[in-house]
Amino acid sequence: MKLSLKRLFGRSMTGGLDLAETPAPPSPRSAARKTALVSLALVLAIIGALAGGYYFAMRPVVLKIAVGPANSDDVKVVQTLTQAFAQSKGYVRLRPIQTDGAIASANELAQGKADLAIIRGDLEVPKNAQAVATLRKNVVVLWSVSGKGKKKGAKITKIAQLAGHRVGVVGRTPANVNLLKVILQQYGVDPAKVEVVQFPASEAAEAIKAQKADVYLAAGPVNSKITSDAIAASARDGSAPTFLAIDSADAIAQNHPVYESSEIPAGTYGGSPDRPDDEVKTISFSHHIVARKGLSETTVAAFTRQLFAVRQQLLADFPQAAKIETPDTDKDAAIPVHPGAAAFVDGEEKTFLDKYSDYIWWSLMALSAMGSIGAWFAGYLKKDERNSNNHQRERLLDMLAAARKSETADELDQMQAEADDILRDTLRCYDDGAIEEGALTAFNIVLDQFHAAIADRKVVLSSLPPNLQRAGAQFRAAGNA
Repeated sequence: MKLSLKRLFGRSMTGGLDLAETPAPPSPRSAARKTALVSLALVLAIIGALAGGYYFAMRPVVLKIAVGPANSDDVKVVQTLTQAFAQSKGYVRLRPIQTDGAIASANELAQGKADLAIIRGDLEVPKNAQAVATLRKNVVVLWSVSGKGKKKGAKITKIAQLAGHRVGVVGRTPANVNLLKVILQQYGVDPAKVEVVQFPASEAAEAIKAQKADVYLAAGPVNSKITSDAIAASARDGSAPTFLAIDSADAIAQNHPVYESSEIPAGTYGGSPDRPDDEVKTISFSHHIVARKGLSETTVAAFTRQLFAVRQQLLADFPQAAKIETPDTDKDAAIPVHPGAAAFVDGEEKTFLDKYSDYIWWSLMALSAMGSIGAWFAGYLKKDERNSNNHQRERLLDMLAAARKSETADELDQMQAEADDILRDTLRCYDDGAIEEGALTAFNIVLDQFHAAIADRKVVLSSLPPNLQRAGAQFRAAGNA
Protein backbone atom coordinates (compact mmCIF):
# COMPACT_ATOMS: atom_id res chain seq x y z
CA MET A 1 0.00 0.00 0.00
CA LYS A 2 1.46 3.33 -1.06
CA LEU A 3 1.07 5.80 1.79
CA SER A 4 0.21 9.46 1.06
CA LEU A 5 1.32 11.76 3.87
CA LYS A 6 -0.70 14.61 2.39
CA ARG A 7 -3.80 12.40 2.60
CA LEU A 8 -3.10 11.70 6.29
CA PHE A 9 -2.87 15.41 7.01
CA GLY A 10 -6.07 16.07 5.05
CA ARG A 11 -8.05 13.49 6.97
CA SER A 12 -6.68 14.43 10.35
CA MET A 13 -7.72 18.05 9.97
CA THR A 14 -11.39 17.28 9.36
CA GLY A 15 -13.60 17.59 12.33
CA GLY A 16 -14.05 21.21 13.22
CA LEU A 17 -10.48 22.51 13.56
CA ASP A 18 -9.64 25.78 11.82
CA LEU A 19 -6.96 24.94 9.20
CA ALA A 20 -6.21 28.62 8.65
CA GLU A 21 -5.15 29.01 12.28
CA THR A 22 -3.01 25.85 12.42
CA PRO A 23 -0.11 25.88 9.92
CA ALA A 24 0.53 22.53 8.34
CA PRO A 25 3.91 21.03 9.27
CA PRO A 26 6.43 20.68 6.43
CA SER A 27 6.38 17.47 4.48
CA PRO A 28 8.83 15.03 6.18
CA ARG A 29 11.72 13.63 4.20
CA SER A 30 11.26 10.07 3.21
CA ALA A 31 13.32 7.61 5.21
CA ALA A 32 14.15 5.80 1.97
CA ARG A 33 15.47 9.03 0.51
CA LYS A 34 17.60 9.63 3.57
CA THR A 35 18.97 6.12 3.34
CA ALA A 36 19.76 6.62 -0.35
CA LEU A 37 21.57 9.89 0.38
CA VAL A 38 23.57 8.32 3.20
CA SER A 39 24.47 5.37 0.97
CA LEU A 40 25.50 7.71 -1.83
CA ALA A 41 27.64 9.73 0.57
CA LEU A 42 29.26 6.52 1.82
CA VAL A 43 29.98 5.33 -1.73
CA LEU A 44 31.45 8.70 -2.66
CA ALA A 45 33.57 8.64 0.49
CA ILE A 46 34.89 5.18 -0.40
CA ILE A 47 35.62 6.25 -3.98
CA GLY A 48 37.37 9.35 -2.70
CA ALA A 49 39.44 7.30 -0.26
CA LEU A 50 40.43 4.84 -2.99
CA ALA A 51 41.28 7.67 -5.40
CA GLY A 52 43.33 9.40 -2.72
CA GLY A 53 45.09 6.16 -1.85
CA TYR A 54 45.87 5.52 -5.53
CA TYR A 55 47.23 9.07 -5.92
CA PHE A 56 49.50 8.79 -2.91
CA ALA A 57 50.59 5.29 -3.90
CA MET A 58 51.44 6.27 -7.48
CA ARG A 59 52.82 9.78 -7.02
CA PRO A 60 56.46 10.20 -8.14
CA VAL A 61 59.09 9.00 -5.69
CA VAL A 62 62.47 10.78 -5.53
CA LEU A 63 65.41 8.52 -4.74
CA LYS A 64 68.80 9.82 -3.66
CA ILE A 65 71.64 8.01 -5.43
CA ALA A 66 75.25 8.30 -4.23
CA VAL A 67 77.89 8.25 -6.98
CA GLY A 68 81.48 9.41 -7.45
CA PRO A 69 84.10 10.58 -8.00
CA ALA A 70 83.50 13.86 -9.84
CA ASN A 71 83.75 13.78 -13.65
CA SER A 72 83.76 9.98 -13.71
CA ASP A 73 81.75 7.96 -16.19
CA ASP A 74 79.51 6.78 -13.35
CA VAL A 75 78.56 10.36 -12.47
CA LYS A 76 77.85 11.17 -16.11
CA VAL A 77 75.68 8.07 -16.50
CA VAL A 78 73.68 8.93 -13.38
CA GLN A 79 73.18 12.51 -14.56
CA THR A 80 71.88 11.22 -17.89
CA LEU A 81 69.59 8.77 -16.10
CA THR A 82 68.25 11.60 -13.94
CA GLN A 83 67.32 13.61 -17.02
CA ALA A 84 65.82 10.60 -18.80
CA PHE A 85 63.66 9.68 -15.79
CA ALA A 86 62.39 13.26 -15.51
CA GLN A 87 61.57 13.47 -19.22
CA SER A 88 59.71 10.17 -19.22
CA LYS A 89 57.70 11.31 -16.17
CA GLY A 90 58.16 7.92 -14.60
CA TYR A 91 57.19 6.82 -11.12
CA VAL A 92 60.80 7.15 -9.90
CA ARG A 93 62.94 10.30 -10.10
CA LEU A 94 66.61 10.54 -9.15
CA ARG A 95 68.57 13.05 -7.07
CA PRO A 96 72.34 12.47 -7.41
CA ILE A 97 74.58 12.83 -4.36
CA GLN A 98 78.18 13.26 -5.55
CA THR A 99 80.83 11.54 -3.43
CA ASP A 100 84.60 11.06 -3.54
CA GLY A 101 84.29 7.53 -4.86
CA ALA A 102 82.76 4.10 -4.47
CA ILE A 103 83.81 3.77 -0.83
CA ALA A 104 82.18 7.09 0.10
CA SER A 105 79.06 6.12 -1.86
CA ALA A 106 78.84 2.85 0.06
CA ASN A 107 79.13 4.78 3.35
CA GLU A 108 76.30 7.11 2.32
CA LEU A 109 74.06 4.09 1.76
CA ALA A 110 75.16 2.38 4.98
CA GLN A 111 74.31 5.51 6.98
CA GLY A 112 70.89 5.83 5.36
CA LYS A 113 71.75 9.13 3.68
CA ALA A 114 71.12 7.65 0.22
CA ASP A 115 68.51 5.27 -1.19
CA LEU A 116 70.73 3.99 -4.01
CA ALA A 117 74.47 3.88 -4.58
CA ILE A 118 76.97 2.80 -7.21
CA ILE A 119 79.66 0.66 -5.61
CA ARG A 120 82.50 -1.60 -6.64
CA GLY A 121 81.82 -5.26 -6.17
CA ASP A 122 85.33 -5.94 -4.86
CA LEU A 123 84.93 -3.53 -1.95
CA GLU A 124 83.18 -4.18 1.34
CA VAL A 125 79.47 -4.12 0.64
CA PRO A 126 77.25 -2.41 3.25
CA LYS A 127 75.11 -4.85 5.21
CA ASN A 128 71.96 -2.99 4.20
CA ALA A 129 72.79 -3.07 0.47
CA GLN A 130 70.94 -5.25 -2.02
CA ALA A 131 71.70 -5.51 -5.73
CA VAL A 132 69.46 -3.82 -8.29
CA ALA A 133 71.55 -3.95 -11.48
CA THR A 134 75.08 -4.47 -12.73
CA LEU A 135 76.09 -1.14 -14.21
CA ARG A 136 79.29 -2.32 -15.88
CA LYS A 137 82.17 -4.77 -15.61
CA ASN A 138 85.76 -3.62 -15.22
CA VAL A 139 88.74 -5.64 -16.38
CA VAL A 140 92.19 -5.50 -14.85
CA VAL A 141 94.97 -4.58 -17.29
CA LEU A 142 98.63 -5.14 -16.38
CA TRP A 143 101.39 -4.14 -18.76
CA SER A 144 105.09 -3.45 -18.63
CA VAL A 145 107.22 -0.97 -20.57
CA SER A 146 110.84 -1.07 -21.66
CA GLY A 147 113.09 1.25 -19.67
CA LYS A 148 115.43 3.73 -21.35
CA GLY A 149 118.82 5.08 -20.31
CA LYS A 150 119.69 4.45 -16.69
CA LYS A 151 116.27 2.87 -16.12
CA LYS A 152 116.81 0.27 -18.80
CA GLY A 153 116.49 -3.25 -17.41
CA ALA A 154 115.21 -6.72 -18.13
CA LYS A 155 111.76 -6.70 -19.68
CA ILE A 156 109.04 -7.96 -17.33
CA THR A 157 106.76 -10.54 -18.95
CA LYS A 158 105.25 -12.33 -15.97
CA ILE A 159 103.57 -11.31 -12.72
CA ALA A 160 105.95 -13.54 -10.76
CA GLN A 161 108.79 -11.19 -11.77
CA LEU A 162 107.30 -8.12 -10.01
CA ALA A 163 109.23 -8.52 -6.74
CA GLY A 164 111.67 -5.63 -6.39
CA HIS A 165 109.95 -3.51 -9.03
CA ARG A 166 107.63 -0.51 -9.00
CA VAL A 167 104.05 -0.82 -10.07
CA GLY A 168 102.14 2.29 -11.10
CA VAL A 169 98.43 2.15 -10.21
CA VAL A 170 96.14 4.37 -12.24
CA GLY A 171 93.65 6.14 -9.97
CA ARG A 172 93.77 7.30 -6.37
CA THR A 173 91.36 4.76 -4.93
CA PRO A 174 92.91 2.30 -2.47
CA ALA A 175 90.68 -0.39 -3.99
CA ASN A 176 93.06 -0.74 -6.95
CA VAL A 177 96.01 -1.20 -4.59
CA ASN A 178 94.10 -3.95 -2.75
CA LEU A 179 93.35 -5.52 -6.11
CA LEU A 180 97.06 -5.59 -6.94
CA LYS A 181 97.80 -7.27 -3.61
CA VAL A 182 95.27 -10.01 -4.33
CA ILE A 183 97.00 -10.72 -7.64
CA LEU A 184 100.50 -10.68 -6.12
CA GLN A 185 99.52 -13.04 -3.31
CA GLN A 186 98.06 -15.48 -5.80
CA TYR A 187 101.48 -15.65 -7.53
CA GLY A 188 103.42 -15.87 -4.28
CA VAL A 189 104.88 -12.37 -4.56
CA ASP A 190 105.23 -10.55 -1.23
CA PRO A 191 103.37 -7.22 -1.61
CA ALA A 192 105.91 -5.63 0.74
CA LYS A 193 108.62 -6.24 -1.89
CA VAL A 194 106.69 -4.32 -4.55
CA GLU A 195 106.78 -0.54 -4.54
CA VAL A 196 103.38 0.94 -5.42
CA VAL A 197 103.09 4.37 -7.04
CA GLN A 198 99.62 5.86 -7.40
CA PHE A 199 98.66 8.78 -9.61
CA PRO A 200 95.35 10.30 -10.76
CA ALA A 201 93.82 9.00 -13.98
CA SER A 202 94.23 12.44 -15.53
CA GLU A 203 98.02 12.24 -14.97
CA ALA A 204 98.48 8.65 -16.18
CA ALA A 205 100.00 9.54 -19.57
CA GLU A 206 102.52 11.98 -18.04
CA ALA A 207 103.52 9.50 -15.33
CA ILE A 208 104.15 6.76 -17.88
CA LYS A 209 106.21 9.04 -20.09
CA ALA A 210 108.25 10.00 -17.03
CA GLN A 211 108.91 6.29 -16.39
CA LYS A 212 107.63 6.44 -12.81
CA ALA A 213 107.14 2.68 -12.76
CA ASP A 214 108.12 -0.53 -14.53
CA VAL A 215 104.63 -2.05 -14.67
CA TYR A 216 101.25 -0.37 -14.69
CA LEU A 217 97.82 -1.48 -13.54
CA ALA A 218 94.50 -0.01 -14.64
CA ALA A 219 90.99 -1.17 -13.90
CA GLY A 220 88.03 -0.07 -15.98
CA PRO A 221 85.70 -1.04 -18.79
CA VAL A 222 87.25 -2.90 -21.70
CA ASN A 223 86.79 0.18 -23.89
CA SER A 224 87.93 2.64 -21.20
CA LYS A 225 89.47 5.76 -22.73
CA ILE A 226 91.64 6.25 -19.65
CA THR A 227 93.20 2.81 -20.06
CA SER A 228 93.56 3.23 -23.82
CA ASP A 229 95.37 6.57 -23.43
CA ALA A 230 97.68 5.14 -20.76
CA ILE A 231 98.63 2.18 -22.95
CA ALA A 232 99.16 4.46 -25.94
CA ALA A 233 101.55 6.56 -23.84
CA SER A 234 103.54 3.40 -23.12
CA ALA A 235 104.26 2.82 -26.82
CA ARG A 236 107.14 5.28 -27.40
CA ASP A 237 110.13 5.13 -29.69
CA GLY A 238 108.47 2.25 -31.52
CA SER A 239 108.45 -0.01 -28.47
CA ALA A 240 105.25 -1.86 -27.64
CA PRO A 241 103.89 -2.52 -24.15
CA THR A 242 103.94 -6.09 -22.91
CA PHE A 243 100.65 -7.29 -21.46
CA LEU A 244 100.90 -9.53 -18.40
CA ALA A 245 98.36 -12.31 -18.41
CA ILE A 246 96.66 -13.34 -15.17
CA ASP A 247 96.68 -17.03 -15.95
CA SER A 248 95.45 -17.86 -12.44
CA ALA A 249 92.25 -15.85 -12.98
CA ASP A 250 90.09 -18.92 -12.37
CA ALA A 251 91.82 -19.62 -9.07
CA ILE A 252 91.45 -16.00 -7.98
CA ALA A 253 87.75 -16.08 -8.85
CA GLN A 254 87.40 -19.30 -6.88
CA ASN A 255 89.08 -17.82 -3.80
CA HIS A 256 87.47 -14.38 -4.15
CA PRO A 257 83.88 -14.66 -5.48
CA VAL A 258 83.71 -10.91 -6.15
CA TYR A 259 86.08 -11.44 -9.09
CA GLU A 260 85.45 -13.29 -12.33
CA SER A 261 87.76 -14.80 -14.89
CA SER A 262 87.73 -12.75 -18.08
CA GLU A 263 89.64 -12.01 -21.30
CA ILE A 264 90.86 -8.92 -23.09
CA PRO A 265 90.30 -9.45 -26.84
CA ALA A 266 93.22 -8.92 -29.24
CA GLY A 267 93.40 -5.37 -30.60
CA THR A 268 91.19 -3.91 -27.88
CA TYR A 269 93.49 -0.90 -27.44
CA GLY A 270 94.25 -0.32 -31.14
CA GLY A 271 97.74 0.28 -32.46
CA SER A 272 99.77 -1.39 -35.16
CA PRO A 273 100.58 -4.11 -34.41
CA ASP A 274 97.46 -4.76 -32.33
CA ARG A 275 97.53 -4.02 -28.64
CA PRO A 276 97.39 -6.68 -27.35
CA ASP A 277 98.39 -8.91 -30.23
CA ASP A 278 96.56 -11.88 -28.75
CA GLU A 279 93.81 -12.57 -26.26
CA VAL A 280 94.95 -11.87 -22.68
CA LYS A 281 93.48 -13.64 -19.69
CA THR A 282 92.62 -11.44 -16.73
CA ILE A 283 90.08 -10.92 -13.96
CA SER A 284 87.09 -8.59 -13.82
CA PHE A 285 84.79 -7.14 -11.22
CA SER A 286 81.47 -5.33 -11.42
CA HIS A 287 80.14 -1.93 -10.53
CA HIS A 288 76.70 -2.43 -9.02
CA ILE A 289 73.69 -0.26 -8.44
CA VAL A 290 72.51 -1.21 -4.97
CA ALA A 291 69.52 -0.15 -2.92
CA ARG A 292 68.81 0.14 0.78
CA LYS A 293 67.39 -3.06 2.17
CA GLY A 294 64.35 -1.28 3.58
CA LEU A 295 63.46 0.47 0.33
CA SER A 296 59.98 -0.36 -0.95
CA GLU A 297 59.79 -3.40 -3.23
CA THR A 298 57.41 -1.49 -5.48
CA THR A 299 59.78 1.46 -5.78
CA VAL A 300 62.82 -0.69 -6.58
CA ALA A 301 60.87 -2.69 -9.15
CA ALA A 302 59.76 0.56 -10.82
CA PHE A 303 63.32 1.91 -10.80
CA THR A 304 64.68 -1.29 -12.36
CA ARG A 305 61.99 -1.24 -15.04
CA GLN A 306 62.72 2.41 -15.88
CA LEU A 307 66.47 1.80 -15.91
CA PHE A 308 66.26 -0.86 -18.59
CA ALA A 309 63.62 1.11 -20.48
CA VAL A 310 65.94 4.11 -20.96
CA ARG A 311 69.11 2.09 -21.46
CA GLN A 312 68.95 2.56 -25.22
CA GLN A 313 68.89 6.34 -24.77
CA LEU A 314 72.33 6.19 -23.13
CA LEU A 315 74.11 4.30 -25.88
CA ALA A 316 75.01 7.37 -27.96
CA ASP A 317 76.99 9.01 -25.16
CA PHE A 318 77.83 5.92 -23.13
CA PRO A 319 78.32 2.79 -25.26
CA GLN A 320 79.01 0.81 -22.10
CA ALA A 321 75.36 1.34 -21.14
CA ALA A 322 74.61 -1.60 -23.40
CA LYS A 323 76.40 -3.71 -20.79
CA ILE A 324 73.92 -2.85 -18.02
CA GLU A 325 72.70 -6.21 -16.80
CA THR A 326 70.10 -7.54 -14.44
CA PRO A 327 71.40 -8.64 -11.03
CA ASP A 328 72.27 -12.17 -10.06
CA THR A 329 69.13 -13.61 -8.46
CA ASP A 330 70.80 -16.76 -7.12
CA LYS A 331 70.63 -17.24 -3.38
CA ASP A 332 74.42 -17.54 -3.17
CA ALA A 333 75.09 -14.30 -5.10
CA ALA A 334 77.92 -12.14 -3.76
CA ILE A 335 75.42 -9.31 -3.22
CA PRO A 336 71.88 -10.45 -2.40
CA VAL A 337 69.33 -9.16 -4.88
CA HIS A 338 66.64 -6.72 -3.75
CA PRO A 339 63.16 -8.34 -3.84
CA GLY A 340 61.89 -5.52 -6.06
CA ALA A 341 64.61 -6.09 -8.65
CA ALA A 342 64.06 -9.85 -8.44
CA ALA A 343 60.35 -9.34 -9.10
CA PHE A 344 61.20 -7.37 -12.26
CA VAL A 345 63.71 -9.96 -13.46
CA ASP A 346 61.35 -12.88 -12.79
CA GLY A 347 58.34 -11.07 -14.29
CA GLU A 348 56.47 -11.18 -10.99
CA GLU A 349 55.83 -7.47 -10.44
CA LYS A 350 52.56 -6.80 -8.68
CA THR A 351 50.00 -4.32 -9.96
CA PHE A 352 48.27 -1.78 -7.75
CA LEU A 353 45.29 -4.11 -7.27
CA ASP A 354 47.56 -7.11 -6.64
CA LYS A 355 49.27 -5.25 -3.82
CA TYR A 356 46.31 -3.52 -2.24
CA SER A 357 43.30 -5.71 -3.10
CA ASP A 358 43.36 -7.36 0.33
CA TYR A 359 43.46 -3.98 2.05
CA ILE A 360 40.61 -2.69 -0.15
CA TRP A 361 38.53 -5.81 0.50
CA TRP A 362 39.00 -5.70 4.25
CA SER A 363 38.34 -1.96 4.27
CA LEU A 364 35.03 -2.51 2.50
CA MET A 365 34.16 -5.31 4.91
CA ALA A 366 35.04 -3.08 7.85
CA LEU A 367 32.93 -0.23 6.45
CA SER A 368 30.01 -2.61 5.94
CA ALA A 369 30.34 -3.91 9.48
CA MET A 370 30.58 -0.38 10.85
CA GLY A 371 27.49 0.57 8.86
CA SER A 372 25.54 -2.35 10.30
CA ILE A 373 26.70 -1.58 13.82
CA GLY A 374 25.85 2.08 13.32
CA ALA A 375 22.36 1.21 12.06
CA TRP A 376 21.77 -1.06 15.05
CA PHE A 377 23.03 1.57 17.46
CA ALA A 378 20.85 4.24 15.85
CA GLY A 379 17.85 1.94 16.16
CA TYR A 380 18.71 1.24 19.78
CA LEU A 381 18.86 4.95 20.59
CA LYS A 382 15.39 5.42 19.07
CA LYS A 383 13.88 2.51 20.97
CA ASP A 384 12.13 4.78 23.48
CA GLU A 385 10.71 6.95 20.71
CA ARG A 386 9.45 3.85 18.92
CA ASN A 387 7.84 2.47 22.09
CA SER A 388 6.19 5.81 22.76
CA ASN A 389 4.71 5.81 19.26
CA ASN A 390 3.37 2.29 19.81
CA HIS A 391 1.58 3.53 22.92
CA GLN A 392 0.12 6.43 20.93
CA ARG A 393 -1.22 4.00 18.34
CA GLU A 394 -2.85 1.98 21.14
CA ARG A 395 -4.34 5.24 22.42
CA LEU A 396 -5.78 5.91 18.97
CA LEU A 397 -7.41 2.46 19.03
CA ASP A 398 -8.95 3.28 22.42
CA MET A 399 -10.28 6.58 21.02
CA LEU A 400 -11.73 4.64 18.10
CA ALA A 401 -13.88 2.62 20.50
CA ALA A 402 -14.77 5.73 22.54
CA ALA A 403 -15.80 7.65 19.41
CA ARG A 404 -18.52 5.11 18.63
CA LYS A 405 -20.06 5.71 22.09
CA SER A 406 -19.59 9.47 22.31
CA GLU A 407 -22.78 11.49 23.09
CA THR A 408 -21.63 14.99 22.11
CA ALA A 409 -19.88 16.65 19.20
CA ASP A 410 -17.52 18.41 21.64
CA GLU A 411 -16.08 15.08 22.76
CA LEU A 412 -15.56 14.06 19.16
CA ASP A 413 -13.76 17.33 18.44
CA GLN A 414 -11.48 16.81 21.45
CA MET A 415 -10.63 13.30 20.28
CA GLN A 416 -10.02 14.65 16.77
CA ALA A 417 -7.54 17.22 18.17
CA GLU A 418 -5.75 14.52 20.14
CA ALA A 419 -5.59 12.35 17.02
CA ASP A 420 -3.98 15.27 15.16
CA ASP A 421 -1.29 15.48 17.85
CA ILE A 422 -0.68 11.74 17.61
CA LEU A 423 -0.38 12.07 13.84
CA ARG A 424 2.22 14.82 14.13
CA ASP A 425 4.27 12.74 16.58
CA THR A 426 4.00 9.69 14.32
CA LEU A 427 5.20 11.61 11.27
CA ARG A 428 8.06 13.02 13.30
CA CYS A 429 9.07 9.52 14.37
CA TYR A 430 8.94 8.37 10.75
CA ASP A 431 11.04 11.34 9.64
CA ASP A 432 13.60 10.53 12.35
CA GLY A 433 13.72 6.90 11.28
CA ALA A 434 12.33 5.59 14.57
CA ILE A 435 9.55 3.72 12.73
CA GLU A 436 9.48 2.18 9.27
CA GLU A 437 6.99 2.54 6.46
CA GLY A 438 5.22 -0.65 7.52
CA ALA A 439 4.44 0.82 10.94
CA LEU A 440 3.23 4.02 9.28
CA THR A 441 0.92 1.99 7.05
CA ALA A 442 -0.56 0.23 10.09
CA PHE A 443 -1.07 3.62 11.74
CA ASN A 444 -2.86 4.83 8.59
CA ILE A 445 -5.30 1.92 8.82
CA VAL A 446 -6.14 2.77 12.42
CA LEU A 447 -6.48 6.46 11.53
CA ASP A 448 -8.86 5.65 8.67
CA GLN A 449 -11.05 3.66 11.02
CA PHE A 450 -10.97 6.47 13.57
CA HIS A 451 -12.05 9.04 10.94
CA ALA A 452 -14.85 6.74 9.85
CA ALA A 453 -16.05 6.29 13.45
CA ILE A 454 -15.99 10.06 14.04
CA ALA A 455 -17.92 10.73 10.85
CA ASP A 456 -20.49 8.03 11.61
CA ARG A 457 -21.01 9.19 15.18
CA LYS A 458 -21.48 12.80 14.14
CA VAL A 459 -24.16 11.72 11.68
CA VAL A 460 -25.92 9.83 14.47
CA LEU A 461 -25.69 12.74 16.92
CA SER A 462 -26.92 15.26 14.36
CA SER A 463 -30.06 13.16 13.82
CA LEU A 464 -31.05 13.23 17.54
CA PRO A 465 -33.32 15.98 18.98
CA PRO A 466 -31.47 18.61 21.05
CA ASN A 467 -33.27 17.62 24.25
CA LEU A 468 -32.03 14.03 23.96
CA GLN A 469 -28.48 15.22 23.40
CA ARG A 470 -28.66 17.40 26.54
CA ALA A 471 -30.20 14.58 28.56
CA GLY A 472 -27.49 12.21 27.54
CA ALA A 473 -24.83 14.72 28.48
CA GLN A 474 -26.43 15.34 31.90
CA PHE A 475 -26.71 11.60 32.51
CA ARG A 476 -23.05 11.03 31.82
CA ALA A 477 -22.10 13.99 33.98
CA ALA A 478 -24.15 12.60 36.88
CA GLY A 479 -22.56 9.20 36.39
CA ASN A 480 -19.06 10.65 36.49
CA ALA A 481 -19.91 12.57 39.63
